[in-house]
Amino acid sequence: MKEINFPRIGAKIREIRLSKGLTQEYVANIADVNTSHISNIENNHVKISLPTLVHVCNALDTTIDYILADEYDQTSSVLEQEILHELHSCTDRTKKQILEIVRILRDLPSE
Repeated sequence: MKEINFPRIGAKIREIRLSKGLTQEYVANIADVNTSHISNIENNHVKISLPTLVHVCNALDTTIDYILADEYDQTSSVLEQEILHELHSCTDRTKKQILEIVRILRDLPSE
């Protein structure tokens, strides 16, 4: 059985938190844990528990599936769901721009 990659999970949590401009303190408050616990998760000093993972995902406005995507054998549906999740907060204008970008990227020749 494949081991869970806790270092990657912590790194992904940090990556998402930073991309959204959130502090460890903010995430810790929402997750009802100490700021040092979030730091320890991100730096792989502790393994995140399932309840804390749920709360952290809520604080980051992301899905558990997206955080754990690298743990699955088939990640494409996870990525599609996360894209849809992010699209919900976009304006119609932004959605149209994203659609055009996707079409352009899809039509590029494969490397």
